Amino acid sequence: MPELPEIVCRAEEMARALPGRTIRGIEILQPKCLNVTPAAFTKALRGATVEAVSHRGKWIVTETNGGDLLINLGMGGEILLVPSRQLPAKWRVRFALAQGKDLVVNFWWFGYVHYVPSGAIDDHPMIATLGPDALDVTLPQFRSLLRSRRGAVKGFLLDQAKLAGIGNAYVHDILFRAGLHPLRTIPSLSSVEVRGLHRAIRVELRRSIEKGGAFYEVGLDGKPGGFTAEDLLVGYREGKPCPTCGAPVVKIKTGGTSSFLCLQCQPLL
Repeated sequence: MPELPEIVCRAEEMARALPGRTIRGIEILQPKCLNVTPAAFTKALRGATVEAVSHRGKWIVTETNGGDLLINLGMGGEILLVPSRQLPAKWRVRFALAQGKDLVVNFWWFGYVHYVPSGAIDDHPMIATLGPDALDVTLPQFRSLLRSRRGAVKGFLLDQAKLAGIGNAYVHDILFRAGLHPLRTIPSLSSVEVRGLHRAIRVELRRSIEKGGAFYEVGLDGKPGGFTAEDLLVGYREGKPCPTCGAPVVKIKTGGTSSFLCLQCQPLL
């Protein structure tokens, strides 16, 4: 599943490649991924020119002079910019662009391609529920988000309504870098630990962004990201030595998910 590093990388690639291009045509093979009828979607965006690309949490936001195109890759997928005569074998929605290129969107499991009028993105029901972007939140804002929370720190980090963009791929290394057990309760965190957690979020997400995101996701050109399993600190490395103390990384059950951690470096106090 793509998380914030992969979405940031795709949005940055699209921001370099798409502004100024006009959508000449639209073909939809999976209408259920839309939030409006295919006819309404096509009428709104055909003939529109791309102005800018950004992101909101795990959503890619493409602004056009005809409204906003929102893409969420769900459990995974591809957004590719390809010559019109060289379409990939699988795709769900295709945007024929000026200058002989097509932007094609594919989903591995499920995903969304939505339209909202210009200026109405905050009213989009799935975006309206998102918390602040995990990379944009300042330390004072982060402290405020944690104030009065009672649950476990891992659950907070994974809750998109609290903080948008972090998922199971990166949360293990974030907690390891911060020296926090995933079941530590938020009220038990000291001011120093909160600062360390805020920094760990930024460091770990940026490490992946700098390498183009995870290796199992591809960019607009179809090339995989450069952040591989070897770049992980403890995530999915059960039985491997902790990079700090050498103790074996363990896998434990934490609620409905598993967690990978070093019990020496991340004690449950």
